[in-house]
Amino acid sequence: MLFAVICTDKPGSVDLRMATRDAHLEFLKGLGDAVVIAGPFANEAGDAMTGSLVVLEADTLEAAQAMAARDPYAKAGLFETVDIRPWKWTVNAP
Repeated sequence: MLFAVICTDKPGSVDLRMATRDAHLEFLKGLGDAVVIAGPFANEAGDAMTGSLVVLEADTLEAAQAMAARDPYAKAGLFETVDIRPWKWTVNAP
């Protein structure tokens, strides 16, 4: 089952995001095929990241929550909110 992990950064947290970015990317790469797609949200000007979207494949919501909780961004306290929802890939699915 797929789960969309929708994260919004805390205001003024660009430095924290950048300081933990390498660890975050290594973590996602380490999840292998469990990561379907991933990338940051940007502000309207497109020049600053404001959150993240990660689509995970997991057996249960609890498993997706556990993966998301291990993300270095989450551990560093970057996110103001994290919403994890079951997601169905309908258009342009591989």
